[in-house]
Amino acid sequence: MVNKKRICVVTGSRAEYGLLRHLMDAIKASEWLSLQLIVTGMHLSPEFGSTYQEIEADGFRIDRKVEMLLSSDTPVGIGKSTGLGTIGMADAIDQLKPDMMLVLGDRFEVLAAVIAALYARIPVAHIHGGETTVGAFDEGIRHAITKMSHLHFVSTEQSRRRVIQLGENPRHVFHVGGLGVDAIRRLDWLSFEEVEQRVGISLSPRFLLITFHPVTLETSTAEQQFRELLAAISKLEDMKCVFTLSNADTDGRVISGLVKEFVGQRSDSAVAHVSLGQRNYLSAAKYAYAVVGNSSSGLLEVPSLGTPTINIGDRQKGRETAPSVISCNATSQEIFHSLTMLEDGSFQESIRAGTNPYERLGTVEEIVKTLETFSINESTVKKCFYDLPAS
Repeated sequence: MVNKKRICVVTGSRAEYGLLRHLMDAIKASEWLSLQLIVTGMHLSPEFGSTYQEIEADGFRIDRKVEMLLSSDTPVGIGKSTGLGTIGMADAIDQLKPDMMLVLGDRFEVLAAVIAALYARIPVAHIHGGETTVGAFDEGIRHAITKMSHLHFVSTEQSRRRVIQLGENPRHVFHVGGLGVDAIRRLDWLSFEEVEQRVGISLSPRFLLITFHPVTLETSTAEQQFRELLAAISKLEDMKCVFTLSNADTDGRVISGLVKEFVGQRSDSAVAHVSLGQRNYLSAAKYAYAVVGNSSSGLLEVPSLGTPTINIGDRQKGRETAPSVISCNATSQEIFHSLTMLEDGSFQESIRAGTNPYERLGTVEEIVKTLETFSINESTVKKCFYDLPAS
């Protein structure tokens, strides 16, 4: 009988799970790996759609649920939630005794899990390290997770170099591409009519898919910046709007409240959803006139659909971008100008000729193969700092 490695996947948000889902399927199917699953954060909150139910509906067994999210979107609330998460993760890890933890990205829920794994001497595999986002505290969290991790699955060559620059052994850093692009290749697409049915309004003649999160390293800018976005899209004629609400970041409720107010005044042309789910969201993005806001999906996945992205403000500043992405400041004038550029002939040509820097074949397969073959023993957690060669 094969002694399978227990790979413990941690997920705390709808977007993160959408990226991890096919990888989790592949781990379940592996002859050499056994999937454990810890669900936490927004998944367990009714305010954010209790999306753990979608995970169960997809056929996954949740081994542990770790409650950590306080009913607060203040800096103090986020800090306390991280502490509660570390406590809960410590208990869950002690009970499950995984051979390795697998995490994605840069959110505070993941930081809590990795801190607990470090103290429990559980090696960590980290996906999407080495990226930069100047405007969000995710930047510091991401690099901290890199330093507490032992395997690194990065999305671009530039990210691979950054992870090595942080002192990680190049033999343990793998350029595999973005999981979201890999998921697009596997998606069972909805028709335009099915998307309309799922979102709940007519989307003709054209529509924007809008997601805007707080810029967490700025103080109290969420309301001002989002009002600028609403002012810009209000100038567009015959444009429908599909909003997905903000996540559990500082001042996220401010944005969600403004969305609901805007939709309430335009119920025939605008609609808001707490969570669309990956299939609905990507299918909507495929048919959208543009994806607008500051979500990472607009930069990582949407370019592979051929849909333009308007990337607003500094939340994603520093990420590599495809030609289909127009970045602008968070003012109504610049946002509106960016929207008017979408039909420019040279911009349309650049989309057709451009490539997505996060696109690479075989992402899931390469991650699983590496997890299967990576040797885990007592010395695995003892990392040596890799010094760059002297120039």
